Amino acid sequence: MPRVHLFVPCYVDQFAPGVARATVRVLERAGCEVVVPRAQTCCGQPAFNAGYHAEAASTARVWRAAFEAAQTVVVPSGSCAAMVRCFHPELEAVGGAAGPGPDTFELAEYLVDRLGVEDVGASWDGDVTWHDGCHGLRELGIEAAPRRLLAHVRGLRLVEMEERASCCGFGGLFSVKNPGISTAMADVKRESALRTSARTVATGDVSCLLHLRGRSRFVRDGLRYVHLAEILAGSG
Repeated sequence: MPRVHLFVPCYVDQFAPGVARATVRVLERAGCEVVVPRAQTCCGQPAFNAGYHAEAASTARVWRAAFEAAQTVVVPSGSCAAMVRCFHPELEAVGGAAGPGPDTFELAEYLVDRLGVEDVGASWDGDVTWHDGCHGLRELGIEAAPRRLLAHVRGLRLVEMEERASCCGFGGLFSVKNPGISTAMADVKRESALRTSARTVATGDVSCLLHLRGRSRFVRDGLRYVHLAEILAGSG
């Protein structure tokens, strides 16, 4: 039985804890033993993106300590997975945790690329369109894995939108510093989804999900946003 440590990102912990619970159910259904370190904290991405690399390095050290016993870490977030895998090594130059950390995977890539699991026995009623989060797609190259998983969900039909790979406009601090541009980008994504037959938008990043959901609720366009883990857990 594969033993994995679950990393629960800040946005998931504070705003969407159901995504963490769904992730545990999916991993256990795939035959994994799931360990959730209680001492875990932020991976340092907000500080890193803001240019505060010393503070990000300090946070990375705390994160590494919390997962010291882990060989494999799974996270339901492409952005946090990219931070640990791609950018923690950069922080070593400014006092980050030295040496290789645990193998860290986004949920879909772990299931498909590491475990070879594409069917987790999920069901979902209706058409769904997919939003590719920037970090998962561009930093980690995750594109096929979530689609393979969705293809095996009973009752679900994946309908691709034209703007599936464009940024939703969140971008962490970008949405705070450039709200007008961020809102316009969210509208491009929303309008692309609305041109499909789907009224449910799925994604692998809670940050994207919250940003788009907030805009949709403001304009009342009727779109529903769900995390991949919630679909795979059969909670639809």
